[in-house]
Amino acid sequence: MIEHHVRVHPSADRLPREDQLAWKLAAVATATGELDADSVTMAVNRVIDNASVAVAALLRRPVAVARAQAAAHRGAAPGASVLGTRVRTSPEWAAWANGTAVRELDFHDTYLAADYSHPGDNIPPLLAVAQHTGRTGADLLRGIVAAYEIHVALVKGICLHEHRIDHVAHLGAATACGLGALLRLPTETVYQAVQQAVHTTTPTRQSRKGEISSWKAYAPAFAGKAAIEAADRAMRGETSPSPVYEGEDGFLAWMLDGPDADYTVPLPEPGEPRRAILDTYTKEHSAEYQAQAVIDLARRLRQKIPSPGDVRSVVLHTSHHTHHVIGSGANDPQKYDPTASRETLDHSVPYIFAVALQDGTWHHERSYTPERARRPETVELWRKITTVEDPEWTRRYHDPDPDRRAFGGRAVITLADGSVIEDQLAVADAHPAGARPFDRPAYAGKFRTLAGNAVAPADQDRFLAAAERLPELTAPDLDGLFPAVDTEAVAAYDASLPKGLF
Repeated sequence: MIEHHVRVHPSADRLPREDQLAWKLAAVATATGELDADSVTMAVNRVIDNASVAVAALLRRPVAVARAQAAAHRGAAPGASVLGTRVRTSPEWAAWANGTAVRELDFHDTYLAADYSHPGDNIPPLLAVAQHTGRTGADLLRGIVAAYEIHVALVKGICLHEHRIDHVAHLGAATACGLGALLRLPTETVYQAVQQAVHTTTPTRQSRKGEISSWKAYAPAFAGKAAIEAADRAMRGETSPSPVYEGEDGFLAWMLDGPDADYTVPLPEPGEPRRAILDTYTKEHSAEYQAQAVIDLARRLRQKIPSPGDVRSVVLHTSHHTHHVIGSGANDPQKYDPTASRETLDHSVPYIFAVALQDGTWHHERSYTPERARRPETVELWRKITTVEDPEWTRRYHDPDPDRRAFGGRAVITLADGSVIEDQLAVADAHPAGARPFDRPAYAGKFRTLAGNAVAPADQDRFLAAAERLPELTAPDLDGLFPAVDTEAVAAYDASLPKGLF
């Protein structure tokens, strides 16, 4: 790896393009070479994973709205598929609809370092463009591996949440790079696309604060759509605000650490295998990633306490991120509100711990129903649960060794009789270092479970076979990466919703 130092430069410096971060990202994306075999295997896993959670979300309102908007923008043929329909539409709108479906349940992959991310959000825009431009499965894989490489590098090097910038600001750059690799664009073109994407996809974190709305599902899809549009403009010769990262009125100077900003972004050397995708991990449970280990810990603790009704208090000792973003340190009363939105509840670790402790399981729908959230005994337990930041868990969260990095915490449960039960869990069971790391059968099992009510068994088999043959797929075969669902049921649901402008 090469560590690239990125700092603010006054305009008078005339920083050469080759010394700018956007150019260095583009150069990594456009480098040629054989793909790492393990990275390809993991990319296939993530295509399966995305399809799993997208199919499970088809009959949810935000997904239906995005689908309806996409269907109104057919664009030039051949277009790209919109999951849940027989429609092919303009690729940026297909990316919008499919990206929203992937993110809606907060149930796909994650990478956590200086910042946090869901690198699987890169896949819908890349697949849409691959379909529209007639690329092969091998082309798509090249784009996916490149996008993950760039995304992970940015998340390692540049913290956004410290300045309340949403993590999709790194997604736009990563997707632009993935598109460059997919289409084998010149470095100059990708450089311009990266800068346009960063400039137009830098939102605040209010989308994940307080009463969290359905925009949480749309935010990454918006970034993917914007990246496609940026690539289109760059391919037509349009230029961008430059240098977008280092400029004195740019991203670092005004959105992040200010004029004295200095970041280090690690990028692979020429010829070095692209393996960043192997550092990422998926979810077994539909909730924010820091809640994954907490759910597994609560299920384990359930066997150690007489009854959840005997609990006097629960204190979760955990990292700065978990405490301040999804814990009581966020100071969001909505995280204790039984009438809160699903988007808020899946970012409330007190709620999640309470339900997992009572039920001993977790379900992407049943665990979030209004009836479940308002159950009196759940509300009573929920409000006994708090989080505290523990410096040791914060240190482990940021450990440079991925094998020692931890995203869990320690639970201290005080019972009504004054006795105390403690237990801790560093990583979720499904994490690569966990008790049951996800492998190909686990990804396939997740797909079959989530697609069970929407995709016939024979069609499940066809999708999994297509995904596993992704490196050999021809351009027409990419259609097989969209599981066949009951389009009449989807259409009926869509018809029940209010109409918009399109």
